[in-house]
Amino acid sequence: MKVVNLKQAILQAWKERWSDYQWAINMKKFFPRGTTWDILNLAEALLEQAMIGPSPNPLLLSYLKYAISSQMVSYSSVLMAISKFDDFSRDLCVQSLLEIMDMFCDRLSCHGKAEECIGLCRALMSVLNWMLRCAAFYTEKMKEPLEQGSAENQLTMCLERLAKILGSTKNRALIHIAKLEETRTWLVVLWERASWSAIEQSLSKLGDNLGHISNSQLQSQAEECIGLVKSIPTMLSVHAEQLNKTGFPTIHAVVLLEGTMNLTGEPQPLVEQLMMVKRMQRIPSPLFILEIWKACFVGLIESPEGTEELKWTAFTFLKIPQVLVKLKKYPQGEKDFTEDVNCAFEFLLKLTPLLDKADQRCNCDCTSLLFQECGKQGLLSEANMNNLIAKRTADREHAPRLKSPENANIQPNPGLILRAEPTVTNILKTMDSDHSKTPEGLLGVLGHMLSGKSLDLLLAAAAATGKLKVFARKFIKALLFDISFLMLCHVAQTYGSEVILSEAGPPGEVPFFETWMQTCMPEEGKILNPDHPCFRPDSTKVESLVALLNNSSEMKLVQMKWQEACLSISAAILEILNAWENGVLTFESVQKITDNIKGKVCSMAVCAVAWLVAHVRMLGLDEREKSLQMIRQLATPLYAENTLQFYSERVVIMSSILEHMCADVLQQTAANIKFSATGVVTMPYWNFLPAKKPIKECWVDSRSIHIFDTFFYWFCNNLVKELLKETRKEHAMRAVELLYSIFCLDMQQLTLTLLGHILPNLLTDSSKWHMLMDPPGKALAKLSVWCASSSYSSHNKGQTSAWQRKRHREDIEDYTSLFPLDDTQPSKLMRLLSSNEEDTSILSSPTDRTMSTSLSASQLHTVSMRDPLNRVLANLFLLISSILGAKTAGTHTQFVQWFMEECVDCLEQGSRGSILQFMPFTMVSELVKASTMSSPRIVLAITDLSLPLGRRVAAKAIAAL
Repeated sequence: MKVVNLKQAILQAWKERWSDYQWAINMKKFFPRGTTWDILNLAEALLEQAMIGPSPNPLLLSYLKYAISSQMVSYSSVLMAISKFDDFSRDLCVQSLLEIMDMFCDRLSCHGKAEECIGLCRALMSVLNWMLRCAAFYTEKMKEPLEQGSAENQLTMCLERLAKILGSTKNRALIHIAKLEETRTWLVVLWERASWSAIEQSLSKLGDNLGHISNSQLQSQAEECIGLVKSIPTMLSVHAEQLNKTGFPTIHAVVLLEGTMNLTGEPQPLVEQLMMVKRMQRIPSPLFILEIWKACFVGLIESPEGTEELKWTAFTFLKIPQVLVKLKKYPQGEKDFTEDVNCAFEFLLKLTPLLDKADQRCNCDCTSLLFQECGKQGLLSEANMNNLIAKRTADREHAPRLKSPENANIQPNPGLILRAEPTVTNILKTMDSDHSKTPEGLLGVLGHMLSGKSLDLLLAAAAATGKLKVFARKFIKALLFDISFLMLCHVAQTYGSEVILSEAGPPGEVPFFETWMQTCMPEEGKILNPDHPCFRPDSTKVESLVALLNNSSEMKLVQMKWQEACLSISAAILEILNAWENGVLTFESVQKITDNIKGKVCSMAVCAVAWLVAHVRMLGLDEREKSLQMIRQLATPLYAENTLQFYSERVVIMSSILEHMCADVLQQTAANIKFSATGVVTMPYWNFLPAKKPIKECWVDSRSIHIFDTFFYWFCNNLVKELLKETRKEHAMRAVELLYSIFCLDMQQLTLTLLGHILPNLLTDSSKWHMLMDPPGKALAKLSVWCASSSYSSHNKGQTSAWQRKRHREDIEDYTSLFPLDDTQPSKLMRLLSSNEEDTSILSSPTDRTMSTSLSASQLHTVSMRDPLNRVLANLFLLISSILGAKTAGTHTQFVQWFMEECVDCLEQGSRGSILQFMPFTMVSELVKASTMSSPRIVLAITDLSLPLGRRVAAKAIAAL
């Protein structure tokens, strides 16, 4: 009845010619107290009556204008009423509607409830569709010569208003929310005309009619409006690239770290990490690819001779092309990835000193081999590949002679690695065949693998192409015990024991080598107990083995399997050592026994030294002499003629294995054992002490990575202290890039330290707030967000590198005690926050869920708080929220704003589940009060728009700007 009465009141006002002021007074008399004019659709009723004739009724329009000015009606109700007018042929009516929009479209706002703000979003989307239909109608009319003049005037008026509405980021953000609201609710049924698909249809129609516009200025304005509408769905994805920088140390260090520590790892985690750094630092694609190649060449040049050099060669020539193939699959926009690769190589060719040094080190034309490999992988077109090869060949002609006389006959590693890759596949096929009846063929294959550096070449190629684990499993199943045992020891020492271990599966018989490796083999950081049951086998077998070793010049194990002999040798060596120390055996007798051990089965010598290393660790310094002498005897090769096939090759690999095993013990005792058979330089990373330089002067290279891995948690704290001492912006930013790359060594644990301890201490201790000033404070905010984003992303995808998982160390803290799981027992931070927080709700609509100050998107997505990283993030955002809501401000408040700005900059378009989901919804209204954060784009970025509550929070915050 109220609606009927409303129409009657409007008609009465028109008949009696009330003034707008008189009309307003009388309306309030007719509809006393509590009447909501929007619920009565006052704006729609006035427009409906005003637009009955061919031209609008000026008196009724004056009532509407007065209602708008006096805020009797909301902007959203007026816009919805305008969007329902369909007869575009009535030019005067359309003009009047456009003029009404001029009253408020440049200052659209809503300070009401969240649902009212969502209503404004929908109304804007409706009126956008109405204006596009209007523009399309007049462009269609321009085909008719007689109508062209009036149609052009109408189109001009329409496009001016359209440009004004779309020119506002705030309006586009509200329309963006309306689009998301439509796709996720049933309300599209109620406002179908305003759906985004309807807008796309109107947009298409307008685009088709652009050719009818003869006025170039008008056509340009229409095209601009179309572009703005099309940009609305992707308005969060636009990030400007850094064009003023050419060096990106983080990419360099991440690649260097991967090449040094994780050749065997799957390429996908590296790809994800590189893409995250590219996005966070907004690196243009060609410079991004260039930095990857620069890091590879530096790694090649710096790598120590021997196995490490082969690893780097395999990483550069085999693994990185695979990584680029995966990067090619990521969206590149309108750019062609192969062109970016070509552009990166063009830049690389200008770095002549770097390329010359790499060519000199590798004894070949490295870049040309790389171009060919990239051409095979489809990363370079044939024309571009040939062009790059020609340029580098010409450049090399002008360089000093890169081939020195002394290494002219040495085959270059890159060529050997590239040839080794298909050889790996062939060997795997050979080992799949049945060799039980004719093992000679398999012996030939494995024997030749041991010669020279063939084994290291093949292992490096297998590691870089993801075949090493398969390779190792084949060795375990091989029938030739001694050679395969030595190969597996070498693989475990070079690439880590994880490569050998079986995949988790149904329980079954564990292979002998796997058992021996886990319980008996010395590894860096693993302490063995020489009295462990694994070193105490069946006593009768030990006795028979001791007898054989002591008496037989021709050692024949008839009644004992090789694996039994290897398990029994530790106890046998203990017997022999005790007899020697007690004077029962002479030095010559012991030497005869050790010769017997190493002369026939090298793997037994390895097992004997493994126990001796564990035994020596338990002895005092003055008790170690005879044990060390026995190790020295076992490590010294037999120079007498030996009939065992491939004996010299076996001795070389045995010596290498023993050198690795004994390194820690020899370092402790300052003993010197010469492993002459290896023919390579001493282990490159042991006995390498930290440089006596301040931390900020240290540079990350492949050697220092191994050092950092050892004393890392002390280092982390000091790194942050050094960062906070920087006073120049460029130095602080460079420090952030280097610190992030160092944190990659153990990103998960160091992020927990940084976000769970260091930041809360800085933010809650007023005596430390001065340390958070710009530039160091801003740099620390950037580092914190980079680490948090990287950790959360890799953690969610389960992409922790194998070398991180295998590190032997204690957890830095029990995070459960700091952040309890039980919500009824608030953590230290929660108690800190509850002291000055008011439990206010930012949404007052009765249909909205009442919100506590801690409610966040993560809770609505039911993210598990049992995870330490999730708990640390949730508590950090609660702390940030309390700082924003506090009555006192300072540098810590500014730090929080920098932190949030960086979160927005690092946000990936379309990604659900970023670290911002841990932010309480109540923070949004606090953040927009800060001038740097009062941007519609930022509000869209920091709220989870996949949730109804998130969209309402965003709409409320943006509508109030």
